[in-house]
Amino acid sequence: MVLSKVNLILMNKISSFTLFLIMAISHLNAETMTLWISSQQDRVYYESMASLYKEKVDKNFEIKVEAFGFRELPDKFAAAMKTGEGLPDLIQLDEVFFGMYLHGKPPFLDLTEKIKKEKLDQKIVKNRLSVFSYENKTYGLPQSVSAMMLYYRKDLFEEQGLTSEDFATWNNVKTTGSKLMESGQALMALDPFYFEVLLRQRGSDLFGSKGEILPDEKLAADTLGFLADLAKEGVAVMPDRGSIFDPVFFSGDIENGEVLCVLGADWYGLDMIQQFCSHMSGEWGILPLPVWEGDKVENPTSTFAGQGLLIPEKSAKPDEAWKFMKFVMTDTEANVQRFTQGNSYPAYKPAWQDPRLIKPESYFSPVSMGILVQSMAEWIPPVVMHPKRPQAVFMIRENIFSSVMYGQLKPDEAVAQLKKALSR
Repeated sequence: MVLSKVNLILMNKISSFTLFLIMAISHLNAETMTLWISSQQDRVYYESMASLYKEKVDKNFEIKVEAFGFRELPDKFAAAMKTGEGLPDLIQLDEVFFGMYLHGKPPFLDLTEKIKKEKLDQKIVKNRLSVFSYENKTYGLPQSVSAMMLYYRKDLFEEQGLTSEDFATWNNVKTTGSKLMESGQALMALDPFYFEVLLRQRGSDLFGSKGEILPDEKLAADTLGFLADLAKEGVAVMPDRGSIFDPVFFSGDIENGEVLCVLGADWYGLDMIQQFCSHMSGEWGILPLPVWEGDKVENPTSTFAGQGLLIPEKSAKPDEAWKFMKFVMTDTEANVQRFTQGNSYPAYKPAWQDPRLIKPESYFSPVSMGILVQSMAEWIPPVVMHPKRPQAVFMIRENIFSSVMYGQLKPDEAVAQLKKALSR
């Protein structure tokens, strides 16, 4: 009798413990998510966001953040889609790579209705949702405004007696650069992405809203020709490795004062310049882009690249992924940390009221990047997505741009060649 009671008690305890384990494992499986991102710096950010989410929303929340290389991530995702195994619940993609997935039905959840329900289409900077939209459907939320501006060396500008008026228009830039060249000083660096940035600044793009390829060939050739003139006259120079994103550009051209300024988005100044030129704090200033005199719209900025979050269509936890994604994009502290951790300027406008987002950033002090970005936000042009956008960007970077800058192709020939290749 006593033995039976003992057995009964033990069985009850074992049953209770087993039930506890089942519930714990079930809860873990229900909440643990995976997020794939493209840099170690963003891994730090999203792990801190997970902690913030646990503190503010769900104390049981768990997420595994996996970081891959910028170019490695799309390949990793493509392999996972092919096998159907190991797919993440959330993925961070650059807008250029997003175009790779537009051949056929995009492998991401259509977030259009969710975005409208939360009124994010009104709260995120106008036109930024376009970078993850295609055929009237939106598949992702942008992390940054990606407002283009001119970064310049304050110390070198002072030595040369330059002021902001010298950079008010692109005509002024050309005149100023020509004067500098008399003493052998180049004004700015060039990069292939400048072509589409300036084309977008002028109201056009690589693709039209109805899918047209290079919808304004004349304007495209004129823009490419202007950059070619800057190169021919020595006003602007190609970096040693052909890119302003290469570390050698910072240790060479910038470090040696071979160029005085460079064009870049908000994330370029917050991340790359400060990462590779950390010892130059206080020596850099920022200005709006020079405007194009005579154009229908004299736009003081443009936009290029920028990353965002998307939910794979086959995510095992789409609802949980959306909740976390929405939190990261809309929570004020999450937006502030994105800026203060040196990532980018957030596109979620309600967060801009926080004083930390308009406080002068120490590296560029006394100018406030936040105030400048907010003043240019309404001018941010849309980016027209197209399945051939990645191909266009690659062709411009690998061949078209340098051929024109070095005089091997005329601008109109290059534009015609690009259009012909993309039309196949």
